[in-house]
Amino acid sequence: MQTVKMVITGPFNSGKTEFIQSVSEIDVVATERKISSEAEKIKDTTTVAMDFGRITVDQDLVLYLFGTPGQKRFDFMWEILSEGMLGFIVMVDSTRPETFREARSILETFRAYAPTPYVVTANKQDLDDAWDIEDMRIALRLDPKLKFLPCVATSKDSVKNVLLELLYSILAEMEAGT
Repeated sequence: MQTVKMVITGPFNSGKTEFIQSVSEIDVVATERKISSEAEKIKDTTTVAMDFGRITVDQDLVLYLFGTPGQKRFDFMWEILSEGMLGFIVMVDSTRPETFREARSILETFRAYAPTPYVVTANKQDLDDAWDIEDMRIALRLDPKLKFLPCVATSKDSVKNVLLELLYSILAEMEAGT
């Protein structure tokens, strides 16, 4: 059986935990803690170490999904979680342009950890105030050839589409390397 480790990263509140919970066939191992500072009260909890989920694609392939913490103070976990990854996803909250620069920085950080395939996803595309995906591509300064996918982390089908696009990139790279 082949296992593929994928890391889901992105700024605080971009939807990483929800993304993993939407597709995991096991109860997600989450390290959520109550948020104490008022400045970050967009939501009540935050990931402090990681989220872990699993999805069986078929009898020969299992995906292990590792979600990173989004808050800067927990970024020491990023490099640890990136070890052994075969690909990663950078999630961007389409409704919060103030996080776009941070998302770009996270993308560059993970590219430096390992030269693995990756995709960027514009989450929360179902919301009225979501930015248009092409406007986001420009704001994030993403290469036109890069897979930049719309997403709704609460939709299992949407999440599966993103995971499949990354998986196709990983498999293409594996075939090219053999």
